[in-house]
Amino acid sequence: MLKTQVSATPDLRRLPAVAKQTGLSRASIYRLAKMGRFPLPVKVGTRASAWLGQEVDAFITSRIAARESK
Repeated sequence: MLKTQVSATPDLRRLPAVAKQTGLSRASIYRLAKMGRFPLPVKVGTRASAWLGQEVDAFITSRIAARESK
């Protein structure tokens, strides 16, 4: 029996999509990432970066949870 392995393509989001989804500015995204409070981008080209959608979604979920725990 032959098993086929299916690999899911990661959901990569470029900066405009991440900024729109989070409501954060470009500067805020990079500042928070540098502080370790936002996911780091992945280099997808010489001058291009993207964020893993799953990590951005987790960031948003954690912010909602922090709000609800107050």
